[in-house]
Amino acid sequence: MNGVTCATSAALCGAVREAGFAFVHGAAMREMLAPFGSCTDWERFADSWNALELDTYMADGGRYRRRRHAVYSAAAAGIRREAHQPHFQGLDYNPLNGGVARWFEPIAEDVGDGPTMRTLLAFCHATFASVTPAPHDWRVEVHQFRIEAGAGQVGRPTPEGLHRDGVDYVLVLLVQRRNIARGTTSIHGRGGQRLGEFTLTEPFDAALLDDSRVSHGVTPVRPIDPASPAYRDVLVVTFASPLSPGASRQSP
Repeated sequence: MNGVTCATSAALCGAVREAGFAFVHGAAMREMLAPFGSCTDWERFADSWNALELDTYMADGGRYRRRRHAVYSAAAAGIRREAHQPHFQGLDYNPLNGGVARWFEPIAEDVGDGPTMRTLLAFCHATFASVTPAPHDWRVEVHQFRIEAGAGQVGRPTPEGLHRDGVDYVLVLLVQRRNIARGTTSIHGRGGQRLGEFTLTEPFDAALLDDSRVSHGVTPVRPIDPASPAYRDVLVVTFASPLSPGASRQSP
């Protein structure tokens, strides 16, 4: 592990402002979340990853990714879930799977409006608002991802390789991992230089990124025991302002 690992909210915000990214261990993350609500439905929240649908848009032909998706808006008045809509990235940000409107099954209502999700979104809203130059409204996309691996098959958390998402800020939060090796997140500067790396291993381990300043990628995952189920479950939350680089590409 190397890079910026933070144990307090103040250190986290400082790292995102100065370095463009921060890593947080699960225990510290739970403490940072406490002022924003509770995670009393965590067991139900984590179990919902067992109901994700196969991602059929994988241009590499892979059958190793399952997901659900939801869109929210965040403003001074609060956070609101919006009508279900597709996820869209331009080819300049996602040359593998971009360029098309991708319709994924929606995040279940009780999960998307439950205490854990609401707490995480409130935390992101407060954190990202505190490090942005000026207050504004946000478009928020939430993705549940499960990356599976098996005998003779690696799972690729970022099949597009080292990339940016075309938003302002990103949270990647580990929900659970079972029977997998690797899956290391690396952060790189605009010139491609490696700035840090961190392996999400425990629930609530997290990476927070200023997407305008850094790129990120995750190494493929492999099963430790090829005869047993192997997967990596993460929640990805992106915050985009109307002026973010990919704003015009958020919908086709």
